Amino acid sequence: MKVMIRRSSAGLWAYVPKNDLEEPIIKVENEELWGGAITLGNGWRLALPDMPRDTRLPITVKARRIFDED
Repeated sequence: MKVMIRRSSAGLWAYVPKNDLEEPIIKVENEELWGGAITLGNGWRLALPDMPRDTRLPITVKARRIFDED
């Protein structure tokens, strides 16, 4: 799915246009953001692609939703 990631004074935010969903990023697996998983405020986990550490925001990337097995 396409996800737009931006930085604001309140932190990092993710917007998923297909679902018209905008949520804060509350947890980042990798310090540099890219190539790991992020957790949104609503509990969704997304796997982000590998990108250079100095990638400028805002940016739209193709992410994959991670479904936890219960």
